[in-house]
Amino acid sequence: MMTPMRYILLVLGVIISIHYIMSFTYEEYGKATFISNIAEKWTGPKSNPLYKIPVPDEYCKPDSPMHLQDRKANASIVVLVRNSELWGIMSSMKQLEDRFNRKFQYPYVFLNDEPFTQSFQDHIRALTNATVEFGLIPSDHWHQPSWIDEERASKSRDDMVKNDVIYGGRYRNMCRFNSGFFYRHELLQKYRYYWRVEPDIQLFCDVDYDPFLMMQDQKKVYGFTIAISEIPATIPTLWDVVKSFIDANPDSVTPGNAMEFLSDDGGESYSLCHFWSNFEIADLDFWRGEAYSKFFEYLDEQGGFYYERWGDAPVHSIGAALFAKKEQIHFFNDIGYQHDPFEHCPQGDVHTKGKCWCDPDESVDYQIYSCLDRYDKLFS
Repeated sequence: MMTPMRYILLVLGVIISIHYIMSFTYEEYGKATFISNIAEKWTGPKSNPLYKIPVPDEYCKPDSPMHLQDRKANASIVVLVRNSELWGIMSSMKQLEDRFNRKFQYPYVFLNDEPFTQSFQDHIRALTNATVEFGLIPSDHWHQPSWIDEERASKSRDDMVKNDVIYGGRYRNMCRFNSGFFYRHELLQKYRYYWRVEPDIQLFCDVDYDPFLMMQDQKKVYGFTIAISEIPATIPTLWDVVKSFIDANPDSVTPGNAMEFLSDDGGESYSLCHFWSNFEIADLDFWRGEAYSKFFEYLDEQGGFYYERWGDAPVHSIGAALFAKKEQIHFFNDIGYQHDPFEHCPQGDVHTKGKCWCDPDESVDYQIYSCLDRYDKLFS
């Protein structure tokens, strides 16, 4: 004869079994009853509500008021690319034109450490009605400085290759250039804002508003789509150098900054989190400012771009997090973006409004290697 407790346990077992069967059989039931969704009923959504607020219609085309429709920011689309990457950048540019720039007509600046071929220029100009300029990077902005100990740098590259560190033997000149020199190029001096575009990306959604004007009007300085962890082997001493800079220049650090994105313990250690800089919409004057300029020069003097493999992503991210207010860093939730192997895909109504063609389930946003939750916590 069954006791009352056994009856209770039997009933609970049946209920749990039915729940699991329903979860696996009916996708919508599974989503509705998943524990994190149930928790949201009590604690509120995990996502940061700031980036769930829709972009005001006044920034959108074609229905914006005339006085704003004709207004443009002082901005450019910036592309660092080789001649050999023509087809990859044409794919990226065609998507950018179709999704955004055919409506807004922002100019392009293409940069290369070698002269662009005439064929390259002709193919690029055929894709847009916007102004296009092609620039050559000065040699001293691109090549390894003479004061770097090449024997030490070469050993570092070889060790990283032997240890299978991704890109361990490559891209050091590019990382240093993007960290401290691209915004100094003569073709960019007339611009205030930029959108960085790289070859072989995917843009998944229509961008029917002007992100440059939004950045300008809301006094934002840095915008991203993906935040992930850096590979520790590429930056073993970077945070020690950052702490040394802060100790020597405490007045450079802005009150109300995003240090909590970088560190769990007030700056003693580094979380490895950074904004993935192959997509950036940002303020050129921020990089040109005194705080970041001093910061980059200090980093450059240590030689870590060559003795290790300091990337422009952690350097830009640390700079933005320390020298801007946290509210000045913006997550472009509505811009669906992929640069292999990661992608950001908008969710829910934002996905629908943007006519996005990505799979929200493939979005990196809250995967284990994502740092978006740290950004969210800045505002919670």
